[in-house]
This record gives sequence, C-alpha cells and structure tokens, in this order.
Amino acid sequence: MSGEAVAGRGPGRAGRPPAAIGRLQRLLALVPYVTSRSATGLAETAAAFGITEAELVDDLNLLWCVELRSPDPYCPIDLSYEGGEITVREADPVARPLRLAPDEASALLVALRLLADLPGPQDRSALRRAIAKLEAAAGEAAAPSAQVAVHMDGRAPADVQARVADALRRRRRVHLTYYVPGRDEATERDADPMRLLVVEGRSYLEAWCRRAEAVRLFRLDRVLGVTVLDVPAQVPEGAEPVDVDSGPLYRPAPGDVRVVLELSAAGRWVSEYYPCEEVAELGEGRLRVVLRTPDTGWVRRLALRLGEDGRVAEPGSLAREVAQAAAAALAQYS
Repeated sequence: MSGEAVAGRGPGRAGRPPAAIGRLQRLLALVPYVTSRSATGLAETAAAFGITEAELVDDLNLLWCVELRSPDPYCPIDLSYEGGEITVREADPVARPLRLAPDEASALLVALRLLADLPGPQDRSALRRAIAKLEAAAGEAAAPSAQVAVHMDGRAPADVQARVADALRRRRRVHLTYYVPGRDEATERDADPMRLLVVEGRSYLEAWCRRAEAVRLFRLDRVLGVTVLDVPAQVPEGAEPVDVDSGPLYRPAPGDVRVVLELSAAGRWVSEYYPCEEVAELGEGRLRVVLRTPDTGWVRRLALRLGEDGRVAEPGSLAREVAQAAAAALAQYS
C-alpha cells in the first residue's frame, strides 16, 4: 500500500460508463488484443480486461454474431476458444489496435508525467518507459511546445512532499500540523502514512490518524508542518483505504449547517480552496456555491474578508449576523 499513487479519479462505480457502452469498448479492444498474440488463454485474457471468464465467454459468443462488410459483405468473425485457448481469424477490419487522437494522447501524457513527478518510494522506470513510447507514437502532440499546461492548485510545498515521501519510504509515523478550513483552525495530530494520491489535481496523504482512530485524507497543501518521527508506522489490519471513485472526498455530517455563498469573479477562489457541495455559474464570472459546516463562525469571518466579492445568501440568520458585524466594523472608523 505504501507509496501508491492514483491520478485523478478512475472509472470507478460513480464514473463507469453504461454497461452497453463499456461492453462495446471492450469488444473493440478484445479482437486486437487476441490477434496481436500468437496464443492467449481465457484466464489470461479475462484478467487483462478485469472480467470473469464467464463474462469473457459471453463476449466471445457475441463476437460470433458480428458480421463485417470487408473483404466480403456479411463476413462473420471466425473465432474459437476450445481447450481454453482463444484464436481469432478473418477479423482484419477490426484487428488493428485502436489509435489515440492527438488530444487523447496529450491528456494521457499529462497524467503520466504527473504520476512520474509524484513523490514516493516506488520504482518509476516502467512509467518512464511508457511515457517515452507514447511520446514517440504521439509525435508532435507530445512535443514540449504542444498547447498543454498543467496547473495544480493543490500542489504542496516541496519540503512537505519530501518529508511525507521519506516517511512512506521508511514506514515512519508523522506528526502533522494541519489546517481544517471547516473549523478555521490548525490541528496537531500523529498519523501513520498509507499512500499518496492525486485526486482532481490535488495531492493527498492517506494515513491512519491517531487522533481520529480512523483512515483520513490530508490535503498536502493544507499541511502547515510535518515531522517524521522515529516511530514505526502501525496501520491496523482492518484499516480500509478511502474509495476515491465512489463519490466526493468530502462528506459532511448530517447536522452541518447548509451555507449558500454568491461570489464575484474575484471571489471564485473560495470554490477552489473550501470543500463545496455544489458550484453553479451565475454568469459574468460569478459563482453560487453551497457548503456545509459544523461552525458558521469561520464563514462569517470569510464573508467579512470577501467584502463586496462575496455575500451570504443562506441561511438568513447568518446573512444578518454578517451585516451586523460589517456595520459594527464600519462604525469603528467613524
């Protein structure tokens, strides 16, 4: 588990395409996969596509029903899987591997380069070989001059990344000073690192938090300080990694207050820095964001700091508190 890196959100349960589309994509890749090998077994192929052998046999039976218009009209694909070994013939029109469009190749290269730069103890040689092969195949789309730029709002200071990577490599506990925006406070806690992740462009440390006695995700750009302790990391056997594919990383408590903010173009940074439940465009660069918090005190301070760049729309009681605080502050000047 230590040092595992995940870029973005994978095609997990929440983002998985409809079954029919996913199966079509698999069928289009299955024929080139088999024809590019002199021999391949059912078990090996099923494992490569992440399906069971029964599902693979269903796919192969469906391919028998596919008729191609070349070289002759209505020419069926000739395949066999007798004895557990798959062979495919008469499938030239679909036997060539699918090719990436320039924008697809560029997006994949951006993600791979991001993974290669992520701190951690894992061996990057296979990853860098894959990058080199894809760059060679992509040609100009992979050139440094290509119109691709990566901006990571959640990039952590280099010293934080280096210390966390060192703790993962040596399997040591860390002491974190961590900023919690939902309470507008810095907290102190010890944690046993499990892995590093990149989710939606932000770097996270997944660790067993000794304070919460549970698995927690710590955004590295919110780590105010980190010390590697001379204590072995001890993650309980029953600790389950966070499923980053099943929904939003931030899940508010049932009793949290729902707050609606309306932000000007200059106040849009709030939606990037604080965990928001909803974000909607209002036009002309303005945003309407919904967030939940157990303590509205920090929201009141945020609204005062924003001034004309943001206002509390809901709840009405909080909007009135902000207005009263702003009036009291102005009265001090007179």
